[in-house]
Amino acid sequence: MNSLHIAWLMIRRTLGRKMGFITFLLLPCLVVTGAVALFGSEQSTRAVIPYVNEDTGVAGTWMIHELAGKEEYLLKPMNNEAEVKEAIAQQKGSSGIIIPAHYTEDLLQGKPTEIQLVELRISEGSYTLRAAVEGLTRGLQQSASAVKVAAGPVSSETDILSSTQKPFEQLLQEIGKHQVTGEVTDLQIYPKPGLNNVTGFTILFMMGLLTSAVAVIMEDRRKRTMARVYTAPVRAYEIALGNFLGSFVIGMIQIVLVLGVSRWLLHYDAGIPFGIHFIILAAFMLVSMGIASTVAGLIRNPKNANMLNSLVIMPTCMIGGCFWPISLMPDYMQKLANFVPQKWAIQAVETISAGGTLSDITLPLLILFGMAAILLTVGSAILRPSQPGVEA
Repeated sequence: MNSLHIAWLMIRRTLGRKMGFITFLLLPCLVVTGAVALFGSEQSTRAVIPYVNEDTGVAGTWMIHELAGKEEYLLKPMNNEAEVKEAIAQQKGSSGIIIPAHYTEDLLQGKPTEIQLVELRISEGSYTLRAAVEGLTRGLQQSASAVKVAAGPVSSETDILSSTQKPFEQLLQEIGKHQVTGEVTDLQIYPKPGLNNVTGFTILFMMGLLTSAVAVIMEDRRKRTMARVYTAPVRAYEIALGNFLGSFVIGMIQIVLVLGVSRWLLHYDAGIPFGIHFIILAAFMLVSMGIASTVAGLIRNPKNANMLNSLVIMPTCMIGGCFWPISLMPDYMQKLANFVPQKWAIQAVETISAGGTLSDITLPLLILFGMAAILLTVGSAILRPSQPGVEA
């Protein structure tokens, strides 16, 4: 009961103030909103494709219509070939398309013809566009050959065109209906793009509770509040546990609020069930509170509490992969990352996002719970609430 009373006092003192409400509830939601907008958006920029269609037949029009139907391309019509090349030279488009005159006639007559692609440099986008154009070209050639075979032998090129143009147009119209389509299935082989950064910023502001917990404990020590509590039949571990539970409840409120904003307000799908996501972040919050108890037990001068962010929070977040992938760091830093909780929380989130189950993250969760148990034990042992701060 003593621990619960101390926990309630900490919750009231932290969230009951305007600054505490803004810092620990409103600000994390705003930051996560920004992180989702920057790193979690699935809407990629559409590539601008300047084009000119000099073909008067149905094949050129069909080609442009099919490319315009793809979400990744934004086709921009030009008046002539020179304008297309000028647009690419001025980097007003990633690649340009030039459909030559008599393109449809050459296809039906079996003559060699091709669509010209104008590229300033080779990139992933230009390569995928070339692959798309070549695939559509092969389809047009096969359709033209099928129409020619169905038309039978003819004596002249004029007869070929007159006997195949109408059937060719009808065939392309049927193909354009896309009655047989494929369905994209997310196999969840890889984590959600941007999830590492979104989780990292969430963890960073969750660790902001460390500063609050340490500041409250230091204030109680400076004002001898802890000393008065210590004279009562309250043990040191109860005081540490009370402060721990108070900060933990605040953290739970913060987690629910952040997950709710990102899922139901921003519609960000991390590919993780709400319950498992909550368990992972709650395990990390346990470790954070254990760190707060330990640090508060070590610090005697309240002025040193301001150094917590630069000496504990930011370095561990950088080593743990909150801002960049751990694989980009040197080997010795990757080994050092095994000793910070951020690494295991992010690994658990990415494992679930990649299609894993709760059993697949047993090791990261056990490590987080183990860290929390050790740090809470150490914190309760060294808290020594009867000793005032140096300024008391």
